Amino acid sequence: MSLFSEIFIWWHGQTMGTRFYTWKYGKFVGNDDQGNRYFESAKGEKLAGYPRRWVLYNGYADASRVPPEWHGWLHNTVPTPPTEENYIAKPWQLPHTQNATGTSSAYHPKGSIMGSGARAKATGDYEAWKP
Repeated sequence: MSLFSEIFIWWHGQTMGTRFYTWKYGKFVGNDDQGNRYFESAKGEKLAGYPRRWVLYNGYADASRVPPEWHGWLHNTVPTPPTEENYIAKPWQLPHTQNATGTSSAYHPKGSIMGSGARAKATGDYEAWKP
């Protein structure tokens, strides 16, 4: 990442401020299979009564790239990071897929402008507004 990007562009990952804060106050906890790195306050600093925790993304800052096991730890739902326990993903927890909005792979329901087919008729629970 270039110096310009670290100073001004936060969505590409960490900025200079985040780099400095992490260096000075952060304790490395672990990383996930996508290369995201997770930190917590080294001095036990709390925010609203909970330990302060954060993630440095490997690439674009996209919160959907945080896996479920790390999401629980980041949001203080579970006290133990996945690196310190034998975490087993539930069958309904799927690996990350990039948001497809605006691409040809986007979801287009039946009857939408971009989709095929016709929308089902209203069931009678909707009454159109008349001026």
